[in-house]
Amino acid sequence: MNKNGSTWYDTNGELIQAHGGMILEHEGMYYWYGENKNGATSIAPSGDIRVDFIGISCYSSPDCMNWTYEGLALEASGEPGHDLYKDRVGERPKVLYNKKTGKFVMWFHLDSADYTDARAGIAVSDTPTGPFRYVRGIRPNRSDCRDMTLFCDRDGKAYLIHSSDWNKTLRISRLTEDYLDVDGVYGKAFVEQEREAPALFEKDGVYYMITSGCTGWDPNNALFATSPTVLSGWKLIDNPCVGEHARQTFFGQSTYIFEKDGVHYLMLDHWKPENLKESGYSILPIQIQDGLLTIPFQEYTDLSKK
Repeated sequence: MNKNGSTWYDTNGELIQAHGGMILEHEGMYYWYGENKNGATSIAPSGDIRVDFIGISCYSSPDCMNWTYEGLALEASGEPGHDLYKDRVGERPKVLYNKKTGKFVMWFHLDSADYTDARAGIAVSDTPTGPFRYVRGIRPNRSDCRDMTLFCDRDGKAYLIHSSDWNKTLRISRLTEDYLDVDGVYGKAFVEQEREAPALFEKDGVYYMITSGCTGWDPNNALFATSPTVLSGWKLIDNPCVGEHARQTFFGQSTYIFEKDGVHYLMLDHWKPENLKESGYSILPIQIQDGLLTIPFQEYTDLSKK
């Protein structure tokens, strides 16, 4: 069993390379998408720590416990100057299944090595494992886009939640019906609060969002917020983490929240900036009571239990 707070391994005994990722359930199977960092960690001319862009990995599992590597769902381009060339950045991939079109749509943070491009990349596939076809990169509603997530509401409407204004503000942009663009409707949250790494879910008509502070690779105090709507009304409440190292989010950073068997789980990245490919993961169950979130750390999470 993979241990929270450490590196995880697939069914072949290889390091899982799915950083900044998410887990999608489709037809009884779970798919874990994330950044493939299986390369040398280096320092860009701008001073940013990086691994050359390899692509977005996909793993599958029937139980969220045993993960089989399905290959690169989205591969780097070999063409210099292409948005997905190795000298570019592709981070925090999120995938939704569009029931109307039957397509799987991926959004991700697309950037230059010095993080000044700050766009959202969009790709699409007929199958959950890919290959995903790169569509384009955009600035959602003419705003910069960095750390991001996707959220699909019960009515099928989908939203892009992303850090903007140089990480000063989170923007929530509604997507078009095919999920391949924004439709011009958007809101803001946490203006001038410098929150990133958003992860969002809904429970009993209340929307919850967990975010991280902006401290680079150094862990910080997570906060959760609630709202009666997706686009507006967000209020920061408190740190959901409890116990030892709660103020450092157990030395991790939020990346996604998914639901399995009626339980919501928070996915954390445990970044290792000196060797990014050995960064670890945690998947922790979220306790919800009276509108408050509580997340204790546990070394192992048995997701096979219902």
